[in-house]
Amino acid sequence: MLSNEYELIIIIRPDLDEAAVTAAIEKIEGVISSNEGTVLIREDWGKRKLAYPIKKHIKGHYVLINFIADPLMIMELERNVRIMDSVVRFLTSKIGTAVDVPLRLEQAAELRKRRAEEEARVRAEAEARAEADAAAAAQRLEFEAQQQPPTPPPSPPSAE
Repeated sequence: MLSNEYELIIIIRPDLDEAAVTAAIEKIEGVISSNEGTVLIREDWGKRKLAYPIKKHIKGHYVLINFIADPLMIMELERNVRIMDSVVRFLTSKIGTAVDVPLRLEQAAELRKRRAEEEARVRAEAEARAEADAAAAAQRLEFEAQQQPPTPPPSPPSAE
């Protein structure tokens, strides 16, 4: 059977805690896997402001899931997502047809590896920048302490 590549963007209620958000995402990924689909990439975009209020929410927790699946499975996936109370909105888009599954899995693994390396590099740069800022602040405090004139000793009280 031909498999297509899809992109599912879901907006989860912002009032849910991290465990509930993770549970909702895992449930959706479980539906994909149980219907012989393969999740390629999952990106958690975090809480963002909505363009307009949806179901009285002005923010939402955005998640992007790229996956490969049979076209007939999409109706089942959307039915499951539609009845989830935690999902405010979702959009499924077909982004590739007749996908070479092994090649696409390899590309997704390579992309995940590059993103992890980039995140580690950015984190290391931020730590180095923080250390440099702390050293500069300590040096500045030491310099300012050296520049202050010595305080004269207190004069004895006058005997009047």
